[in-house]
Amino acid sequence: MARFLLSAMPFTGHVNPMRAVAAALTARGHSVRFYTGSAFRAAVEASGAAFIPWTSAPDFDENDLAATFPRLVGKKGFRQLLTNVVDVFIETIPAQVDDLLAEWDREPWDAVVSDELSLGASFTAQKLDTAWGTVAVVPLNLASSQGAPSTTGISRGTNPITKTRDALLRALVPALSGPITGPLRRARAAIGLPYSNLTLDRMGFSPQLIVASGSPMLDYDRTDRPEHLHFVGELALQSKPTTLPPWWGDLDGRTVVHVAQGTQNIDPTDLIGPAVEALAEEDVLVVVATGIAGRDELPFPIPANARVGGFLPYAELLPRTDIMITNGGWGGTLAALGHGIPLVIGGGDLDKPEVAARVAWSGAGVNLRTGTPSTAQVARGYSRVASDASYRDAAARVGEQLRSLGGTSRAAELLEGLLVKAL
Repeated sequence: MARFLLSAMPFTGHVNPMRAVAAALTARGHSVRFYTGSAFRAAVEASGAAFIPWTSAPDFDENDLAATFPRLVGKKGFRQLLTNVVDVFIETIPAQVDDLLAEWDREPWDAVVSDELSLGASFTAQKLDTAWGTVAVVPLNLASSQGAPSTTGISRGTNPITKTRDALLRALVPALSGPITGPLRRARAAIGLPYSNLTLDRMGFSPQLIVASGSPMLDYDRTDRPEHLHFVGELALQSKPTTLPPWWGDLDGRTVVHVAQGTQNIDPTDLIGPAVEALAEEDVLVVVATGIAGRDELPFPIPANARVGGFLPYAELLPRTDIMITNGGWGGTLAALGHGIPLVIGGGDLDKPEVAARVAWSGAGVNLRTGTPSTAQVARGYSRVASDASYRDAAARVGEQLRSLGGTSRAAELLEGLLVKAL
C-alpha cells in the first residue's frame, strides 16, 4: 500500500476527474489524501479519500470568485483569463504550500499527484523532493513545437501561412507570459524554491509522469510529446443510481439536444437562452442543465419543447442525446464525445475557446467562436451538425479513441508505476 497526496484546484472541472483517480487508487488498496476546497468535502470522502481542506489558502466559491478575488469583477475573455491565473492559481501558492507542509509534518506521503494548475502541490513536491505526477484535467497546455500555443483557441495550422502564424505565436510566448512570469517567480521565492525561467506551460507539469485526460485526436495529433506523457481518455467516476426528474419520460422517442453551460460563468443568457430560442420550433426535446444543483428553473420563459434541471445524470442522459450544445467545459465535452455525440460549442472564457478549437479541428463539432452567441448563430451551428453526417462520424472516431485509452484504471496503474520508478 502506498500513500498518495492528491491535490485539485477547487473547481468542479478539476475536482471531479481527480476524484475519479482517487477512487481508482483507493480501490487498489492505497491510502489517499485529497487537498481541495471545503465545498468538495462530501464528494471527496465519497471517493474513499481522506479530505484535507484549504485552510491557510483562501477557501473560495467557484460560482462567486469575485467575492474572494475582487480584481475579477467585470472581467471576461483574455482579461478574465489573465487575472484568474494570477490571483486564483498563482497568488494562492504560498498559502497552499503552508497547508501541505503542515500535512506532511503530520504524516508524510509517498507521492504527490496534482492537477496541472495545483501549483502549490507541485511546488511542495519539488521542495520536499518527493515523487510527483501530474494529472492534466483540462486540455493539455504543455509547450509544443507544433501548432499555436495552447489556450489561444487557435486551431493547428495546416498550410504554410497558418504554420508560420503558429511559429510566430510560439515565439511570442515568453513576452506574453510577462504578467504571469513575475508572480510565478515571486511565489517560488516565497517558499524557498530556486529561480526558474520556465513558463506556466512547463512549470506545472511533472518531469516524471503526466497522465492526461483526453486523447491524441483532441491534442491535434502532435508528434513531439514526451515519453512520460500518457493520454487516458475520460477520467470519470462510475455513476450511482439517482432520482430522475419528473419529466424524464418525455425523452422517449424524441430527438434529444442537450444544452449545458458548465459550472463557471453560468449566466444562462449567454448560451442557454439563445439555444432554447434557436430550437423552439425544431422537432426536438431540449434538455438544459443550469450547472447548479437545485437550480431547476431559468430566469426567463422557456419554449414547450425544453426541460430544465440543475445537474443531470449523464450516465442516463448521454446515451439518449443526439447533439450537445455546450460552453466547452472539458469534462462535459469528453463525456459527450465518449458517447459519440457531435457538439456545437459556444466557448468564450478561460479554456473554453481552446476546447472549441480542438473539437472543431477533430471534425466532431462546430466552433461558434463566442461564449455569447446570438440565436441565429446557434441555429446555424445546430443546423450544420444536424444535417452533415461527417460531424457524427468524427465524434464516433474520437469517442472510440477516448474509450480505448483505459480511463481511471490506466491512470491508477501509471501512478503506481511512478512509485516503482522512485524506489
